[in-house]
Amino acid sequence: MARYAIPSWDPPALPVSGTDALFPVRRIHCVGRNYADHAREMGGDPDREPPFFFGKPADAVVPNGGDVPYPTQTQKLAYEMELVVAVGKGGANVPRDSALDHVFGYAVGIDLTRRDLQAAAKEKGRPWDPGKAFDKSAPVSGIRTTAQIGHPRSGRIWLEVNGEMRQDGNLSQMIWPVPDILAYLSQLYALQPGDLIFTGTPAGAGFLQRGDQVRGGVDGVESIRLRIV
Repeated sequence: MARYAIPSWDPPALPVSGTDALFPVRRIHCVGRNYADHAREMGGDPDREPPFFFGKPADAVVPNGGDVPYPTQTQKLAYEMELVVAVGKGGANVPRDSALDHVFGYAVGIDLTRRDLQAAAKEKGRPWDPGKAFDKSAPVSGIRTTAQIGHPRSGRIWLEVNGEMRQDGNLSQMIWPVPDILAYLSQLYALQPGDLIFTGTPAGAGFLQRGDQVRGGVDGVESIRLRIV
């Protein structure tokens, strides 16, 4: 047995809905601007841009229903509601036609962003990490397995803040559907069991304040709620 120089830790994990099992989280990959309306509101061109990716640390995960502290060093905490893919089978250079064989299940998540720090990094051509990869920046629901729900290709994706609807779209509006995302991502990184992939957000991304109650979901997949404290 390995002897570590400092105390080791258990991997971050999410519940598998309807079971007592946990899904260990290895890495978090995120797709940027994957809905045409959101790409336009962020100043992008959905007809020309290939998918691009950024990451969050595994321990940024917040299980469903947890409180999320308003992060430091920002005045613009943004929300983005997303379908999340849970990878159960690894592989590199995965063909699109077999990409869904690598999916364990699906969840919903909220990509939290320190938008002012992200904007400052973009302006200076620097990495986005301080804007995207901070503590507790990835609230995620429980995971529904493909045996439970199959592979959702359409379905309402929505988010409300304090009971007011802020985002209301459909998975069918993705520029790059899940098989394309998996195939493209696997050319950049070997997929690994335990990876989570945030698949992008529809239009309506906005800002949160302390005390806000957030609720959202993807119809037929899962829902999530949290409070900003």
